Amino acid sequence: MRYTHDGFEAVIGLEVHCQLETKTKLFTACPYSYGEEPNSQTEAVTLALPGALPVCNRAAVDYAMRMILAVGGTVHQTSIFARKNYFYPDLPKGYQISQFDRPIGTGGSIDYQLDDGTPRSVGLIRIHLEEDAGKSLHPEGGENFTRVDLNRSGTPLIEIVSEPDIVSPQDAYAYLNRLKQIVQYLEICTGDMEKGQLRCDANVSVRPIGESQFGTRTELKNLNSFKGVERALLFEIERQVKVIKSGGAVIQSTLLWNEQKQEAIAMRGKEESHDYRYFPEPDLFPLIISDEWLAETRSALPELPAEKAARFVAKYGIRVYDATVLTDSRALADYYETVMTTCEDSVGASNWIQTELLGALKKRGEEIVDCPVPPGEIADLLNRVKSSEISGKIAKTVFAEMLESGKSAASIIKEKGLVQISDPSQLEPVIAEIIAANGKQVEAYRGGKVALFGFFVGQVMKQTRGQANPQIVNDLLKKALDT
Repeated sequence: MRYTHDGFEAVIGLEVHCQLETKTKLFTACPYSYGEEPNSQTEAVTLALPGALPVCNRAAVDYAMRMILAVGGTVHQTSIFARKNYFYPDLPKGYQISQFDRPIGTGGSIDYQLDDGTPRSVGLIRIHLEEDAGKSLHPEGGENFTRVDLNRSGTPLIEIVSEPDIVSPQDAYAYLNRLKQIVQYLEICTGDMEKGQLRCDANVSVRPIGESQFGTRTELKNLNSFKGVERALLFEIERQVKVIKSGGAVIQSTLLWNEQKQEAIAMRGKEESHDYRYFPEPDLFPLIISDEWLAETRSALPELPAEKAARFVAKYGIRVYDATVLTDSRALADYYETVMTTCEDSVGASNWIQTELLGALKKRGEEIVDCPVPPGEIADLLNRVKSSEISGKIAKTVFAEMLESGKSAASIIKEKGLVQISDPSQLEPVIAEIIAANGKQVEAYRGGKVALFGFFVGQVMKQTRGQANPQIVNDLLKKALDT
């Protein structure tokens, strides 16, 4: 649902920069990895030394094609790199090599669902390749100068520009979640906003409800989390409405979001394309993608989250909601599917992974990729529950031990003697003893206080240290108490 405030509605478009997980930078063989010593990953091209010429990174082009194909866009087999003239203190050339009027990709959409199940589809204008700038480290602790780290300078980005189809801050959050999920499934970007590997700028305007003409837009920068995007949009929408309601006019500008103060601060007037004086990069040939290369990239695309979730529902008989959770990340989906190669209970495995496994990992501050329990061991544990070798309660105890010790379910069950007692001949004497020792409760139960049945079940479970098969206990107790 479109967000409205005081008679106005929001119109939002997002520009997302994804840092591609290539081994080297976009126009040089210089390697890049996050967190290295400042200015240790530079060379002649990065530093824009005289005579240093760019050479395009084939892997970056392939990654860009993957994204365009994954969202149903058009890969343009001839595209042009351009110089975007703008002063970047952390980009030594003084311009950025990007793409302008002939990008590598156009069209497509990001399709997703809101929390209430409402389907959404946001159109894409373009996806293009460009190089990143370095990082400015601003004054801290009384310093009066800014440091520049050029390690990131020249790393490959794809910029994904949406149509102004996003209707609310919550919608923007859901869009970004799906986009991040796609790039992670494609294995082209980690999506880690804290490391700057996924960055978002938001264009937002307001207009009277029902109006078709767009209002004056502003651009929000410095958005460091999905929740930050949501909060910044909410602030800016309400600010613009307040300006208009007070008789003022929204000025087209670029704003910096201050997460600490929860406010947007004007940075500069908003530039248009002519301000950048684009022209074709003279040191690079047009980027030509052959039919064979395009076909090869298309055939190598992985199964994407929506497709995988639909297959899980059809193949494993789990609910749509559960399939959506299990396919949230490629690693989690792979874990579940590996469990299901030997597990006999698809619904039980789905429930166990979502509750017990993910809950335990969250407490430990770990992700599924860090899970110390292999999928095959989870399958073995659940198969033992299904065959009634152990109870669900015992399985939780065994699983906790598996997480801590790294031991197998089989060895823990054997060491601790945790096999479930399902033999009636072993349980009947225990039940007879409990009935004999609790005459008053037996009399009350037979007199109509049927809620006492749970008391007897608890006594049996206590005496058997939780190893009695609950269903068989219930059947034998009912028979003994009702006769």
